[in-house]
Amino acid sequence: MFTQEDNELIQREFESLRIASLKRCANQEEYEDVIRAFEFANEAHKGVRRRSGEPYILHPIAVAKIVVEEIGLGYKSIVTALLHDIVEDTEYTVEDLSRLFGPKVASLVDGLTKIKSAMDNKHNSNKNDEISMQAENFKRILLTLNDDVRVVLIKLADRLHNLRTIGSMPERKKDKILSESIYIFVPLAHKLGLYRMKSEMENIWLQYREPEYYAKITRKIDELIDERGDSIDQFIAPINQSLHYEGYKFTITKRIKSPYSIWKKMEKKGVAFEQIYDLFAVRIIFEPKEGISERKQCWDIYSIISEHYRSKMDRIRDWVSVPKSNGYEALHCTLMSPNGNWVEVQIRSDRMNQIAEKGVAAHWSYKGVNRSETELDNWLAMVREVLENPDVSALEFLDKFHEGLLSSEIYVFTPRGDSKSLPKGATALDFAYYIHSKIGNKAIAAKVNHRLVPLSHELNNGDQIEIITAEAQKPVREWLTFAHTPKAKDLIYEALKADIDDVMATGQHILEEELSKLGVKVQNRVIRKLLIEYKLNNKDELYTKIATGVVKLDELDKILRKNNENKWVKYWKLQFFSSSEEEEDSEDMLDDQEKPVEKKPAIDKKKDYLLQDNIDKTLTYQVADCCSPIPGDAIVGFVDEHNNVIIHKKVCPKAISLATVQGEKIINAKWTKHTFYSFLVRMSLRGIDRMGIVNEITKYITLDLSVNIRKIHFETHDGIFDGYIDLYVHDAQDLEMIMKRILEVKGVESVTRTDIKTEEN
Repeated sequence: MFTQEDNELIQREFESLRIASLKRCANQEEYEDVIRAFEFANEAHKGVRRRSGEPYILHPIAVAKIVVEEIGLGYKSIVTALLHDIVEDTEYTVEDLSRLFGPKVASLVDGLTKIKSAMDNKHNSNKNDEISMQAENFKRILLTLNDDVRVVLIKLADRLHNLRTIGSMPERKKDKILSESIYIFVPLAHKLGLYRMKSEMENIWLQYREPEYYAKITRKIDELIDERGDSIDQFIAPINQSLHYEGYKFTITKRIKSPYSIWKKMEKKGVAFEQIYDLFAVRIIFEPKEGISERKQCWDIYSIISEHYRSKMDRIRDWVSVPKSNGYEALHCTLMSPNGNWVEVQIRSDRMNQIAEKGVAAHWSYKGVNRSETELDNWLAMVREVLENPDVSALEFLDKFHEGLLSSEIYVFTPRGDSKSLPKGATALDFAYYIHSKIGNKAIAAKVNHRLVPLSHELNNGDQIEIITAEAQKPVREWLTFAHTPKAKDLIYEALKADIDDVMATGQHILEEELSKLGVKVQNRVIRKLLIEYKLNNKDELYTKIATGVVKLDELDKILRKNNENKWVKYWKLQFFSSSEEEEDSEDMLDDQEKPVEKKPAIDKKKDYLLQDNIDKTLTYQVADCCSPIPGDAIVGFVDEHNNVIIHKKVCPKAISLATVQGEKIINAKWTKHTFYSFLVRMSLRGIDRMGIVNEITKYITLDLSVNIRKIHFETHDGIFDGYIDLYVHDAQDLEMIMKRILEVKGVESVTRTDIKTEEN
């Protein structure tokens, strides 16, 4: 039961929500619905506490506050947020909520319940079934975008509050939630225009994934504000004075890049904190003057402020003429401050600022924002097309959707001047399919800015495109090599489907004929040997490559006699054949010399495993090639089909993707504090070239630091050297010490740790 203190806390939290809700309720009846929803949820969750120990009802209240204050949704969404866990966690049903609060609220709660059930799904079949099931669940989640986008917005609020309170969760649950958040929910928040929410989720992810980096960056940010805060005020002063003189009503705010944005740029570009020049930004939010377009006033303000400071012309971003697909509008420019630092300035009207802060939800507050709403509708239509395509697997969809969320946009024009947004890298063929599938299927060439180009021509911002078609034309396989958008690829695959089926049938016939000459029948064991030999993924790919001549069968007899290693046979058995096929010829699945692999003890996923100190020998692990973690790195483990554990860095993109679709495969793995093992890592270096600098660096590493070097590669160009050194270290602390020492060598400008590509190992 709750204490008096608990009840007082609940009432205080709801009181702040009640006050915030008043602005979003149109009448007394709506306001009373919010009160009723709180009282109902409070009673339903009575006596229940969260893992942190606080009353559970505080979570729905917090989600509702995010919904109203940070997203700006209306009273039905507030009511839904208060009730969102009722069906999942209590005995009440959707029908009960429909009777008490109406069918719309019940429908929204039902959508949220399905999302939670999908994401918490536990599937106990084999690895591939589990991955597909989890990906299928995400596909179902995203279907709610087409039902009512409010379901996804409320889910984002729910996820944000879970991240804010993630400290009380067990490690495995943290790994799953953090990975899902950075892989799906952060890009989704960005696509829906919820930039502040996106930034907070990113920072929480960094705080738990790279706590040392997060602490260092936040400390440096505080130091920078103390050091340069006054200079930004001095930068703003003349702008402030000039805008007042011109009669504008406005506010100016200053902001600094988020810790995650700084970390991402440091990682991506291999630069130090001090080398990031656009750390500060200034935002001008103005109240539009009547009778003058907001777009014109943005450019007028730019003209005023650029009289004081030199503008970096290649950094002007005009999103007032052509807004982003999520509706974002602003004019960005970068100006040189008096102390020699570049400062980004963002110019927005009040309306633009609301859309920037609250994303898609703000469109419901501002009627007549047709261009932005159309762009968002186009994006949602694209999602709908991919979702409804029966030939796209759930895993493939998840990858495509994630790629689509992250892609940058370009804006191009039809011959009539209509603006269309496409992902960066799109070709003329993508544009043709964007307009209509019939135009894409009949396309033979294009005119870009009145110049004839092939369909593979990559489009740029501002291009005007005309597609040239011919009735006799039809899609060819070559198009798949330069089609960039999921929509274009899916439509090409669909058009080629009949041809592909014919090709596979031809390949199968050729293989059967060649095998019959050797007196061998087509069976699983034979197909498996060929898949292993040619490093192919499945039978369809094998048949297709035989038909097209990519796979030659000249040495078929030799391949069939070859004894494949047991681990590969077992791998392909699990990876590519159904259980019914396995039973059909289970005795024939292994070669004569092969013996069944002894089954290892089950791995306890709730246990913490200390790597290199595994006394009970229940854990066999290997370090992932994609990120090569070493002691000192934050790590996460995934159980594979052989009961081995693959260790990744927690910030590894592949690990994030795996945790998103294989949440139940995560185990808690930690390095031992001391180890005698050495691990291969790569240091990338850049600096000013001088005679003997490489020799000086390598001697310093081997003689002074007593570290073994495996590989060295350096290139010089116009007095600048770039290169890398692969060397063996015991842990991350050793590596950090070496990098600091190397940075002291004269001429070395930057030293960063980078991943070693698998093919080089």
